[in-house]
Amino acid sequence: METTTRPPACSLPLDTHPTRYRHWKLEVEPPLAWLRMSVAEDGGLLPSYKLKLNSYDLGVDIELADAVNRLRFEHPEVGAVIVTGSLDRCFCAGANIFMLASSPHPFKVNFCRFTNETRLAIEDASANSGQHYLCAANGICAGGGYELAMACDEILLVDDGSAAVSLPEVPLLGVLPGTGGLTRLVDKRKVRRDLADLFCTLAEGVKGKRAVEWGLVDAAVPKSRFDPAVRERALALAARDARAKGPGIVLAPISPEETEGGFRYPHVEVRLDPEGRTAELIVSGPQGKVPRTVEEVRAAGSDFWPLVAFRELDDALLRLRMEHEEIGLVLLKTRGELEQVLALDRILDALKEDWFVNEVRLLMARTLRRLDLTAKSFFALVEEGSCFAGCLLELALAADRTYMLLDDPGKVRVATSPLSAGAFPMTHGLSRLAVRFLRTPGKVEAVLAREGPFGTEEAEREGLVTRSVDEIDWEDEVRIAIEERASLSPDALTGMEANLRFPGPETAETKVFGRLSAWQNWIFQRPNATGESGALSLYGSPHRPRFDWRRT
Repeated sequence: METTTRPPACSLPLDTHPTRYRHWKLEVEPPLAWLRMSVAEDGGLLPSYKLKLNSYDLGVDIELADAVNRLRFEHPEVGAVIVTGSLDRCFCAGANIFMLASSPHPFKVNFCRFTNETRLAIEDASANSGQHYLCAANGICAGGGYELAMACDEILLVDDGSAAVSLPEVPLLGVLPGTGGLTRLVDKRKVRRDLADLFCTLAEGVKGKRAVEWGLVDAAVPKSRFDPAVRERALALAARDARAKGPGIVLAPISPEETEGGFRYPHVEVRLDPEGRTAELIVSGPQGKVPRTVEEVRAAGSDFWPLVAFRELDDALLRLRMEHEEIGLVLLKTRGELEQVLALDRILDALKEDWFVNEVRLLMARTLRRLDLTAKSFFALVEEGSCFAGCLLELALAADRTYMLLDDPGKVRVATSPLSAGAFPMTHGLSRLAVRFLRTPGKVEAVLAREGPFGTEEAEREGLVTRSVDEIDWEDEVRIAIEERASLSPDALTGMEANLRFPGPETAETKVFGRLSAWQNWIFQRPNATGESGALSLYGSPHRPRFDWRRT
């Protein structure tokens, strides 16, 4: 059995703050902000590797994800973010190779998935929050470092005779760029295919003028003019968006309390069953008075229910991914008042032009996409006391199956809201309702036009749930479905779910996850990369890899 080197459960530093960053320095000078990469060599999550040359591990990327999210909520006055390196002649050497080589396969894949999502959050901030990102590559920009650069709106490369951009994974490691590099190269930057092919096999990369000509960077600037050129370009990016925003909202810490059988937050609870390889994820709906004006929403601040509840949900999903790999099936449950959720959704819809409400909606959408992309099975269980309505109905629509209890009318219900029409798009741009009714698109409008909640029989008839089960059979039928799912091959289920969850159009984002993640998952298992004589395993040693030359 593969030896694990991942941190023990509930030890990941997911809840962090700029005052505790070890690897990044965040400086805010409106309308600009700087994210300076200054990776502590001895600051890895594990002591078995050194983070040299601004190479990164999961801990570095957790801080970056926190900074990107925090800038959106706490510093809406920032219009452009400059991402640069604080080491001399070095921006970022990419993911730490020795970390990857020593990590078990599931951790490698989850690491790549998280870094993908972090870079997508950068692009989401540029597209939807008016915070544009400029990479000031002040030196070495290799592998994951160049992938981070490509997630930015523009790349300025210092032209000092040695600085280059590169994606050396194929020639040096026998793997692929793990965080969307190949897709962004040709889909986002639109680099010509033959040049991209040549570039991805040049371990030394491409410098200066040629990098500009090929479209790998937007400008190459001499070192003597680099800093003023970066500032000038960043100010131009910041001027693109003139929306009124602010003041910012300080994000409160999100940290779970460990329980005897799992962990919990104020609004989210996770109950683990390691023996059955299942978990219950329970989201509690809003309670008390629902804010109805911008002023009341702002007064709620970081305690505004959809903000804090979905931040807790996001944290819980990451912990299930990283710290509970053998949990294969997650049972999604809700509890609370249906009407409370619907009332809050109406406010989120009515106040959507407010910058803070917009940011909350965007965070909710990112969290739901995180659920879509999590390599675990999800069953939603709709019971008495559930509140699967509007934004929480999205959990049931995201699930692989939904079981709904059939009892006296009016006790068990589900409901759509104005947000169900597309406020939380999936990775490929469709709403979850649109995906559900891809064969009968007219059904979407009919379901949305319905006034009032759906009872169990109506919900099944309209296609909103997989099965309705009466009270007599509920316990046995749900138990059998759970036991059957937990008995199936986790690899086959991951592949099946990834193929079934995203019908319809394809986007660059779906290519990153659907193509890259699938291929990287396979390549990480192959002896040519991670075998005893594989390129990734032997990196940094005096030995050359020995390949099995058969193409499969």
